[in-house]
Amino acid sequence: MAKVKGDIWIDIEKCKGCELCAAACPQDSLELSRKINSKGYHFIVKVEDNCTGCTNCALVCPEGIIKVYRKTLDKKDPVATITNVTKDITVTVTT
Repeated sequence: MAKVKGDIWIDIEKCKGCELCAAACPQDSLELSRKINSKGYHFIVKVEDNCTGCTNCALVCPEGIIKVYRKTLDKKDPVATITNVTKDITVTVTT
């Protein structure tokens, strides 16, 4: 079975640094930045390039600001989109 390569995008201006995503990451790819965003929060950054695209980080993010990608043939395909986090959460998984 081929090894899956993942990547994430984090909206650092909306991140409040709760670290739930870092705790949920089985690869320990995320940690709190030493820098702060415009709202005064330390934000999460990717520190290891060992992401598998498992989507755990996006699923636990209370702000819904993480997008997960899986790399396929040198391109990034969205795997999951988390929307409407103020009430119901809708998860769309692309296969």
